Amino acid sequence: MSEPDFSLAQTRVAIVGLGLMGGSLALDLRGKCAAVYGVDPDPDTQMLARTRGIVAKISGDLADILPEADLVILAAPVRVIVKLVQSLPDAHPGTAVIMDIGSTKTDIVAAMAALPPRFDPIGGHPMCGREVSSLVNAYTGMYRGAPFALTPLPRTTTRAQALAAQVVAAVGANLLWLDAATHDQWVAATSHLPYLVAAALAGATPLDAAPLVGPGFLSTTRLAGSSRQMMLDILATNRAEVLSALARFEHNLAALRQSLDAADWDALLALLAQGAERRQEIVG
Repeated sequence: MSEPDFSLAQTRVAIVGLGLMGGSLALDLRGKCAAVYGVDPDPDTQMLARTRGIVAKISGDLADILPEADLVILAAPVRVIVKLVQSLPDAHPGTAVIMDIGSTKTDIVAAMAALPPRFDPIGGHPMCGREVSSLVNAYTGMYRGAPFALTPLPRTTTRAQALAAQVVAAVGANLLWLDAATHDQWVAATSHLPYLVAAALAGATPLDAAPLVGPGFLSTTRLAGSSRQMMLDILATNRAEVLSALARFEHNLAALRQSLDAADWDALLALLAQGAERRQEIVG
């Protein structure tokens, strides 16, 4: 790992947090790097990882695994990642590239900036996953075709950027370079607001309407089933951007309500058309 042109195939990777995201990442990296190790505090997760052969070695203690790793990938809830970053100097006595796959970037990148110079940090976030968590739900190919943002720090070397890009390519994701602030602004609109809308819609639906639930309701409210603790971490660390996204949504919702209340069908139709056109521009 001392050469600037090292490859992922020569890299020993330690993934901290073997839930859905970390476990799926480990499955995708097997055979594409020198070794994949795992760290997870849950004994059941450790047992499952050993039974399925997901990693070459696993422990609940960072210090048991990290000294052997050239690349450390932090795959935990955002506020846990921040604490993990702060604990790295004690757990890893050597040099390493430090990467994360947390859902917000500003707080994590700020924590990474305080790491000793022997560490080479870079932020990351793949836009994929499910509303379920834990290693039992991990699967090969989850990252394939997904946007994967990398958010370098001013101190991030080209070496770390190259290795992180190789990880993205190895899992079949689509690389996107962003600064942390832009990432958090965009993901508030495309991920965090949709979760809140799904939760609000599910909470506003009468129970006696259940017999007429169809695919529209199921797809629109799917995100409401996401881990509440994970989402609380996300919302707490991206509060300002989520509030801005909520304000834009409330403005549009108020316009729809006003048109409907006034029976102004032309205005309502125009607003619906505007939404359909914007969706096509975004996803098309």
